[in-house]
Amino acid sequence: MLNRFMHAAEHAAAVWGPAAHGDPDAPVVHKHDAFEDASEEDLRGFEIATDSEGHHYAVRKNP
Repeated sequence: MLNRFMHAAEHAAAVWGPAAHGDPDAPVVHKHDAFEDASEEDLRGFEIATDSEGHHYAVRKNP
C-alpha cells in the first residue's frame, strides 16, 4: 500500500513538479485586496463551535 502511494506521489511530482514549500516562519502577507475583503466577509458568517469531546469546527451563523 505504501509503495503504491509513493509511486503515485513520484509520478505526480514528475508531472507537476515538486511541492512548493514556503518558509513557515515568514509572516503572513495581507494584500488588502478585493479577494481578501470578500474572504473576510464570508468568514464573518461563521462561528467556532466545540463539541463535548473538545473538537472545534465552524458553524454558519443563522441569517
